[in-house]
Amino acid sequence: MSFAKSSPAIARLHPEMNLGGFLAHDGTVEFYSRVKALARPDAIVVDLGAGRAAWFEDDESTFRRDMRLLKGHVAEVIGCDIDTVVLQNRAVDSARLLEAGKPWPFTDQSVDLIVCDYVLEHVQDPQAFAREVFRILRPGGWFCGRTPTRYNYVAVGARLISNMKHASVLRAAQPGRKAEDVFPTVYALNTRADVDRSFAPDRFENFSYTYCNEPQYHFGRAWAYRAFQFLHWLLPASLTGNLYVFLRRR
Repeated sequence: MSFAKSSPAIARLHPEMNLGGFLAHDGTVEFYSRVKALARPDAIVVDLGAGRAAWFEDDESTFRRDMRLLKGHVAEVIGCDIDTVVLQNRAVDSARLLEAGKPWPFTDQSVDLIVCDYVLEHVQDPQAFAREVFRILRPGGWFCGRTPTRYNYVAVGARLISNMKHASVLRAAQPGRKAEDVFPTVYALNTRADVDRSFAPDRFENFSYTYCNEPQYHFGRAWAYRAFQFLHWLLPASLTGNLYVFLRRR
């Protein structure tokens, strides 16, 4: 379930939400439990595409918010984004701005772990992106990313809708989603094949997998949620799931 405010109609279908405010198949809990398992106390962590940390400000579940909060659990969390809103991010120790077409503001082999949460769908040049990941990670360092698979029905729908209309459509489909948290999508780095092509096996070990969480786009209606649940059961994971990308630099 998204960090956005949950719909009462959906909450009634999931009594477990009364036990910590998260679902049995919560993709955020799954993803960040893996991330935290990899984050050593002495690690330098980069939150790539950190934005304003909408989850930190808006998530109703204290457990889920604490699960993804790395600040205070590692040596340093550095937020990075092309948007100046990252300078207001309260979930990081410091923030740096990225400039399009320029190297990321880190020295070579200076980072232990990169978190890239729902950002890969916005990457326009996967090869350049992968080169920078390799450059700044120390040997043995981890890249952890979460993104919809390219053929996920949400991703397909996004490609059919003009980027200019994404905010208005998502406000209806995902109650509580704010316009400032919606960005143009490309979907050039959203399949295992895309990842393998960009992150060469002689440079990275690949431990990625597909995870199917509960439907997140349901217009706040129980009947729509049930319909999407059936769709998730009926279709293969490649059409309904998210790609969880875990890469270790050699």
